Amino acid sequence: MPLFDHLAISVDDLPRSIAQFDPVMQGLGCTRQDADDSVSWYKGEEELILFPAREAGRGPHRTGRVGWQHLAFAVDSRAEVDRLHAIAVDAGWTAVREPKLYPRFNDRYYASFIEDDNGIRLEFMHNPPRDSSAG
Repeated sequence: MPLFDHLAISVDDLPRSIAQFDPVMQGLGCTRQDADDSVSWYKGEEELILFPAREAGRGPHRTGRVGWQHLAFAVDSRAEVDRLHAIAVDAGWTAVREPKLYPRFNDRYYASFIEDDNGIRLEFMHNPPRDSSAG
C-alpha cells in the first residue's frame, strides 16, 4: 500500500492553480481528472486534489507558519530535478531555490524549491543511495 492515499489542497483561484499545477503534475507522470468543483492528478494509487477555498481572500499561505511546509517529490536524477523546475517556472511558479546540492543533508542531495501563487511550496529532489561499494 502507498504511504499516502491522497493529498488535498485548497486554493484561492482554482483555474489559475490548475494552469500552474497541471504542467508540473503531468511532468511527474500523473493523469489529470476534472470534477465539478475540483481537479485531481493520479499516479498509481496516489492522488493530489485541488479544491477552491471556502473563504476567498484568506491567502496566500506563508511557509513557516503553522500548517503546510512543503511537499517533496523524489525523482530519478538531477536532470529530472532541473527539468521539473523549468516546467514549473514556465507555468508561473516562483523559484524559491534554484536546483543545487544540499550538503547539509548529505553530499548526494540535489533539490529545487518552487512556490505557487497560493504560497504552496513544492520540492523536487534526487537523493540516490550511498554507493555501498565505496566502503
